[in-house]
Amino acid sequence: MRVEDLCRKEVINVYNGIFLGRISDVEVDVETAVVTQLIIPGRLRFLGLLGREEDIVIPWKDVDVIGDDSILVRYRPPHRRTPRGFLR
Repeated sequence: MRVEDLCRKEVINVYNGIFLGRISDVEVDVETAVVTQLIIPGRLRFLGLLGREEDIVIPWKDVDVIGDDSILVRYRPPHRRTPRGFLR
């Protein structure tokens, strides 16, 4: 499978069934020629006027299934602190 083929597939989180996006890039170990991570661009903030959220990086070990139309992954978003110190 080529990287171009991976980029056409939808990435779905198996924990909650949410569509995470489509792959924009992959990280490859140049010594072993093995894919190590999938990178999905972050969602737009306020119609793109406030930039994007951070990219979603999924280690290859968390990829469960690569199907014809989608890729199922195990992804837990990192906890972020809000300005008041509460977890989101």
